[in-house]
Amino acid sequence: MKKFLSIVLAFALAAACTGPRNSGGQSGLSGKAAGNGEDSCGLMNAPAAPAPSRHFPTLQLPRVYGDDPAAAAEYAIEHYWDGFLNGDGPTTPKSVLGVLDEEVEQALANYIALLSEVKNDATPDNLDPLKNAQKGVRRFFSKLEARQLADTSSNTYLRMTELVTKYLYDPNSPLRDEDLYLPFAEAAAESVCTSGDMRNAYRYEARQCRTNTFGSKVPDFSYSDIKGHKGTLYGVKADYTMLFFSNPGCESCKQIIHDVMSRNYIESMISNRRLAVVNIYIDEEVAKWREYSPNYPASWINGYDFTFSLRDSGKYDIRAIPSLYLLDSEKRVLMKDADTEKVLKFLDKI
Repeated sequence: MKKFLSIVLAFALAAACTGPRNSGGQSGLSGKAAGNGEDSCGLMNAPAAPAPSRHFPTLQLPRVYGDDPAAAAEYAIEHYWDGFLNGDGPTTPKSVLGVLDEEVEQALANYIALLSEVKNDATPDNLDPLKNAQKGVRRFFSKLEARQLADTSSNTYLRMTELVTKYLYDPNSPLRDEDLYLPFAEAAAESVCTSGDMRNAYRYEARQCRTNTFGSKVPDFSYSDIKGHKGTLYGVKADYTMLFFSNPGCESCKQIIHDVMSRNYIESMISNRRLAVVNIYIDEEVAKWREYSPNYPASWINGYDFTFSLRDSGKYDIRAIPSLYLLDSEKRVLMKDADTEKVLKFLDKI
């Protein structure tokens, strides 16, 4: 938290930027949007509106927080959306409350970065920073819901829930974080502003987010390597374990392997048992996996799920391949389905 104040200020100013950002892939939310019908908040009744009329409001941080990074963080997260949600403007296919989509998305990305900075202080033995970040998400949702209820003709709630899902839950998003998405999905599942069908969808997503949360121990499983030797995840002894679910020949998997092995300390960490990389194939084309296995780094533990149960058991909620976990020495979750660069930045500091 030492540098948090400068981070808060930087993100607060960046929230007013107008440039678009790359979300890392298609959101995959069109089906979700189509599932929303008219409900008690009147989400589908918005009339045609004029062009965007304002910029995303800049957060003003009171001077009293200048020497207290923790208080500055709390204030920023609590009030980040006030100027936006309390302002007036049309919600159209290209804007939300009069602010261009590109600005709203950039503001959301900055907000998630703030939440992540708070969460980064959490450890499996101290979950308070994570709980504080999650509390901030719940407050954000409550303000968004109140804004929609104040003007039931607006599509603001629908548009913003789509964006939050896109950034925090879509498997293609580099900012995805199920621990931060969980309180949002739980609140959306019970909101009067969410249509009946969508409440069930949010309940499902919340249930999936509760699988292998930060600080929890992941389930053990068995694997077989190329020589037929059997092992278990809990039988791997290292200070940290990078659990990598991959497919043979997968281009994204190749990129992750390249990125990990490009760090010149990885081999040393593995040899000193500071790190173990467990690379597991969970599908059924084992012959294809065997043929491809020589392409994997020899220092990694490369195996396949010979029980053919991991994929459909729900123990790991593997929504897309590749998927990357970082575990501590007790196999507690430090990162779940994390972006590669995020994992490597963590390892860079060890």
